[in-house]
Amino acid sequence: MTESTRGVYVYGIVPADVEVQPDAEGVGDPPGKVDMVTHGDIAALISAVPTDEALGRPEDLTAHAALLDGAAAEVPVLPMKFGGVLAGREQVTEELLAPHHDEFVGALAELEGRAEYLVRGRYHTDTVLGEILRENPELDRLRERIRETSQDASRNERISLGEAVNNALAAKRAADTSTAMKALGDLDLTVTSREPTHEEDAVHLACLARTDQQSDLEAALNRLAEQWTGRVDLRLLGPLAPYDFVVSAV
Repeated sequence: MTESTRGVYVYGIVPADVEVQPDAEGVGDPPGKVDMVTHGDIAALISAVPTDEALGRPEDLTAHAALLDGAAAEVPVLPMKFGGVLAGREQVTEELLAPHHDEFVGALAELEGRAEYLVRGRYHTDTVLGEILRENPELDRLRERIRETSQDASRNERISLGEAVNNALAAKRAADTSTAMKALGDLDLTVTSREPTHEEDAVHLACLARTDQQSDLEAALNRLAEQWTGRVDLRLLGPLAPYDFVVSAV
């Protein structure tokens, strides 16, 4: 790539004393070599990218997240939004690092020893549907009537039943999310609720936690998982870059 056809892709901000792993790969095809631009006490994780080719392949998104998540497991990192490209290394310093140096230093200090963890819970469909029908006998009766009627004749009733079940499921999701947050209440966490990404989502939480308390987080979720056996499958993802707490824009 010539100077006129390449830019600098910025992944995130880290302390200046961080060392990039020699085998670290960035976005692009072939994957870009990851490097750093340092200014004062901070540095930007970067790689060169062609400016005449669009980013956005699934592989690019995966590479962006993998690099930041790998860094977050070891050092504090401020993740940038996917797709941030500047004209060159000088612009990274002049437009990003220098103007925000003190702000980034402070944010990195607050993140020292911390990373993001995701708590995901999926309902067992038959179990939660059974709960909804037991708690709402009128819906169960409506379902039985629909079974005895043709699709065309029961179209409006089917729509009403679907809406009612979805509303009941949303109420259960809210209650179960509250239960999960209470189960984590004794830990030193910052927790935020994420929007569901699937109709069977029971819980979707982002937690900013100390990496040395991961075992405590796992233990608390294991206790909750035992209570929800056969009802909700829980899993913990992380450590991850703190996307939900300090996402910055280039």
